[in-house]
Amino acid sequence: MSFPPPRPDVEGFHDPETGTITYLVTDKATLRAAIIDPVLDFDPKSARTATRSADTVIARARAAGVTVDHLLETHVHADHLSGMAHVKRALGGASGIGAEIDAVQRAFREIFGLERDFHADGSQFDHVFADGELFALGTIPVRVLHTPGHTPACVSYLIGDAVFVGDTLFMPDSGTARCDFPGGDAATLYRSIRRLLALPGVTRMFICHDYRPGGRDAAWETTVAEQRAHNIHVHDGIDAAAFVALRTARDRTLSMPVLIIPAVQVNIRAGELPAPEANGVRYLRVPLDVL
Repeated sequence: MSFPPPRPDVEGFHDPETGTITYLVTDKATLRAAIIDPVLDFDPKSARTATRSADTVIARARAAGVTVDHLLETHVHADHLSGMAHVKRALGGASGIGAEIDAVQRAFREIFGLERDFHADGSQFDHVFADGELFALGTIPVRVLHTPGHTPACVSYLIGDAVFVGDTLFMPDSGTARCDFPGGDAATLYRSIRRLLALPGVTRMFICHDYRPGGRDAAWETTVAEQRAHNIHVHDGIDAAAFVALRTARDRTLSMPVLIIPAVQVNIRAGELPAPEANGVRYLRVPLDVL
């Protein structure tokens, strides 16, 4: 006899400025929790940071009485700054990301000309997860799935009956992630998506960004079955060649995300800002004519 997988409690927090959804995922039996893809607010006009979005999640975790064991990133985001460091200082928990983070760090260390003592080895995170690695959220098993294509380091977290897929897939009416960042590849993304869509159809799927096509309300929960039937880029019947052609053509029309320059420099540091200079001010670099 087979039993259904355990069902974690999932609460999503939508940031309208970046379209990001942060998740508080809880094992109700033990009140152990994970926070996935937290946001640090950033004003691109003034270069000021704020913690409103992360503080909302922190307050909810405290009100719920949970212990946060895991702070998880699905990948190095290009459209928002990570609030992981702020959340960790407030709630504790071990930070984690996919093991291929070192490839992303090496690529962007060169693009941004980062300081010599920046280590492109993932050591900024408490743990880097290998494909297939298992751990637990309280009593609920968690399996890490390496799902590259959008970036080399993308991972999805299968937590009981729920899978958190980052930018690999969007809601069915929005399709799939772009593949034109360093190390991205449309054929690789197709293989990663088919791996996710091989999960049981009832698996709950939670996405990282929703850009509200047509002005609809923000949405972030779907299922594997719904994606297989209705995803506009990669529903059943779309083969690899057709997807690669569609994805490549679409990527040629896209401009760079507004926050890519500050976001990547912070996110490859696990949400920490660069160290202050002698005048006490922290600085980010702007590479000209590169991205």
